[in-house]
Amino acid sequence: MSPRPSAPVKLKKPALKNSASIFAALGDETRLRLVTVLCAGGAMSIVQLTSGTEITRQAVTKHLQVLAGAGLVHDLKVGRERLWELERARLEEGRRSLDAIAQQWDQALMRLKLAVED
Repeated sequence: MSPRPSAPVKLKKPALKNSASIFAALGDETRLRLVTVLCAGGAMSIVQLTSGTEITRQAVTKHLQVLAGAGLVHDLKVGRERLWELERARLEEGRRSLDAIAQQWDQALMRLKLAVED
């Protein structure tokens, strides 16, 4: 006898709405690259974030503001310099949402498998 799938995991509407801004912000290649760089390097200045790229400081500033609006980064003033840092907890929220969606797909596939086998 095949195992029965557990009850489907459902993302609540507020959780979906909350996660949507994360994915919208990460949907841009430049912003995704900035998050990747911040993940690896800790707090960084705009000069550090633009080093070795063809992206202007103004463009990076605009992208960082979008990421900040989604709660993915925040800035800190250190002396005369402004550093940008990743909000790891917010990124983790997005990962949990993706995990719940993946679990829903796994459960749907298990139900399909059971239906085909019966």
